[in-house]
Amino acid sequence: MSEFFQAGPVLRNQFDDDELLKSYLNEKLPTKVKKEITDDLKRFGDRVVSDVLEMAKSAEANPPQLQQFDAWGNRIDKVVVDKGWTDLHKVSAEEQIVKLGYERKYGPHSRIVQFAKLYLFHPSSAFYSCPLAMTDGAAKLLELYGGEAFKKTFNHLTSDKPDQFWTSGQWMTERAGGSDVSNSETIARKINGEWRLFGTKWFTSAITSEMSMALARIEESDGTTVKGSRGLSLFYIEINKPDGSLNNIEVLRLKDKLGTKALPTAELKLVGTKATLVGNVGEGVKQISSMFNVTRLYNSVTSIAAFRRILTLATDYSSKRKAFDKVIGQHPLTASLLKNANADFQACFHFTFLIAEIFGNEEVFEVNNSLNLNREDLNRILRLLTPVLKLYTAKRTVQWTSELLEVFGGVGYIEDSGIPTLYRDSQVFSIWEGTTNVLSLDLLRALKKDQSWPLLVQFLNAELSRTTDSDSKKQVEAELKKLNEWVMATYKLGDEGLEAEAREMAFKIGNLVSAVSWLRGESVDYELLKIFMKKHF
Repeated sequence: MSEFFQAGPVLRNQFDDDELLKSYLNEKLPTKVKKEITDDLKRFGDRVVSDVLEMAKSAEANPPQLQQFDAWGNRIDKVVVDKGWTDLHKVSAEEQIVKLGYERKYGPHSRIVQFAKLYLFHPSSAFYSCPLAMTDGAAKLLELYGGEAFKKTFNHLTSDKPDQFWTSGQWMTERAGGSDVSNSETIARKINGEWRLFGTKWFTSAITSEMSMALARIEESDGTTVKGSRGLSLFYIEINKPDGSLNNIEVLRLKDKLGTKALPTAELKLVGTKATLVGNVGEGVKQISSMFNVTRLYNSVTSIAAFRRILTLATDYSSKRKAFDKVIGQHPLTASLLKNANADFQACFHFTFLIAEIFGNEEVFEVNNSLNLNREDLNRILRLLTPVLKLYTAKRTVQWTSELLEVFGGVGYIEDSGIPTLYRDSQVFSIWEGTTNVLSLDLLRALKKDQSWPLLVQFLNAELSRTTDSDSKKQVEAELKKLNEWVMATYKLGDEGLEAEAREMAFKIGNLVSAVSWLRGESVDYELLKIFMKKHF
């Protein structure tokens, strides 16, 4: 009698295997663009489950180490990373994952193409997507506020040549202020005509990057500073001096995190770090808000990519693991679980790529754009929906990663299956770029500042009017009307009452926008859409 060994799940070409992505791109992209990118995405879909995945596995198996002193006692604070991590840097450049967003070769569709590639890359990247998010955010900041003085740096950030491509850190978080950056304590002093930074940065991911953006409070000649957000200015830092040593930076420790183990995240002390002011004094918080659309959208794209990876593995495994005389995917409970997961995934996918479409249209504005909105209205919708998208996709991914782990039974709890890594890593999506509560408050700020709720209702109704008549469409229209009435009633509760309902409001909006964005497609899976609506409406 032969001994039984269970076959594990298999990953196939991640572009060929993704009917939803292919269908979406086929509907949204002009024929010329589709012809140009399809072969490349197909090639990359194979690469992310071959050499790129091996790089990620190596980086995960050999996490970064901090070497604080050399053999002679000199402090060097060198962060040593695995070759897999440095190889992922090369892949990111070669595959133009940042460059695609700034070359704008595909006009308003450029961000869709870029994020399709990021979506394929992330689950096999050991979270190299994190420095890429900050790099794209830094490129956006320098494009808006840097001018000619930062042109060389911008070119590094958007290069497709591995030896010239730079990544960026994002040094905002401090002990006294996490999401509340107004409590930042880092000081900027002008010494001999140069800005020097002094302070501690509590969380700094991608310390091995070439540069970073940081907030600091300018100290006047009399030693005083302006308190609160108005006192913060934005600075550009090159992390190393020309000789390769750190730019007056001490690496206090590497953070021992729940997940994202391959990603070097450090606690830093700035001890006279040379920096360059970006833009105007006191406008740092205003400036960094312009990169939130980038970094939060990255968070959402990588979140749905992670969601798809565990859903793909669970679906494949359920087709080969046998229990009680049939494969587990044929048991009604497992079949229902996978359908519910797929319904939520497709909702998150459509919501995410709707925001990518809006973002691309805002950047490369055309009067006759696909959304029939002027540029300011595109901006207002982005400010309103981007925080909702980020919190919504993050929570769905965390919830479903936990659920889908169970499909693998006990082996899903075993480290070398790779499933526990997916589970731990998923927890970061709801932390990075703002927690659920912080983003819910950002939603309220956007509603109050821009008075954008009527615009959103108008936009969603316009998008629904383009869809084919169906029972689902009528149900979504009814839900939009109900949501509008609920929001209007909630406004009457006053600021405190409104804040108490902000989280529920965010998820209600997320459910509604997901359904509308799904219905915009030409080939809608109405069975899954109905499952989604039954669950969330």
